[in-house]
Amino acid sequence: MAEPGRPRGTDDVTGGAASARAAERPAPPTGRRRLILTMLRESETPLGVVEIAERLDVHPNTVRFHLDALADAGRIERVHAAPAGPGRPPLVFRARPGMDLAGPRNYRVLAEILAGSLAAGPEPAARATEAGRAWGAALAAGRPAPAADPTREEAVRELVNLLDDIGFAPEERSAGDGGQIGLRHCPFLELVKTQGKVVCPLHLGLMQGTMTALGSPVTVDRLEPFAEPDLCLAHLAAIRDEP
Repeated sequence: MAEPGRPRGTDDVTGGAASARAAERPAPPTGRRRLILTMLRESETPLGVVEIAERLDVHPNTVRFHLDALADAGRIERVHAAPAGPGRPPLVFRARPGMDLAGPRNYRVLAEILAGSLAAGPEPAARATEAGRAWGAALAAGRPAPAADPTREEAVRELVNLLDDIGFAPEERSAGDGGQIGLRHCPFLELVKTQGKVVCPLHLGLMQGTMTALGSPVTVDRLEPFAEPDLCLAHLAAIRDEP
């Protein structure tokens, strides 16, 4: 496909999508909470509330508040100290082992690698479409089952909802014999300029695979990239029975 111009509103749309993705993982701790987490990571033994409070020169209740938040976020864990006499051992805290869930991500590099691998092989568009169909079928299978033998309206509505969840900002249109779905945002917009020959077929296959998995009487016949500067068009068509 020809290299598209930069769609109108790209900064707003991609910025919103990035914010939504960031909200899916916990935000990195800041201020005293970050100091407490660092202290626990660097300590060879678990630490108690009073010990942490003394090191930070703050009230123990303040430390308890931050410890509870860190524990709820899965960054630290509560353990019992070794018994030192009668009574229940006090609770102490240690950093949870493993990589930081709030660390930086760079899924674009992974997307570039996978798209480049598809593009470098034989028949890249066909392979991308097949991969998209498998992806669409898997996504449809992971959602609440729609009614058996859905009507055109039910199937299209389910596809629109799925596309909306992924981030395509879809809108159903009535133009054409089978109708259209406008896509106001491309979740892989940055890759389209360099890997459009596989990204667009991948999206087409995704929609086709979804409709097949739903048992829809219509499918996505073709995808028209950048039919407008800020819109791609998925053209719907009735599924014709083989003679």
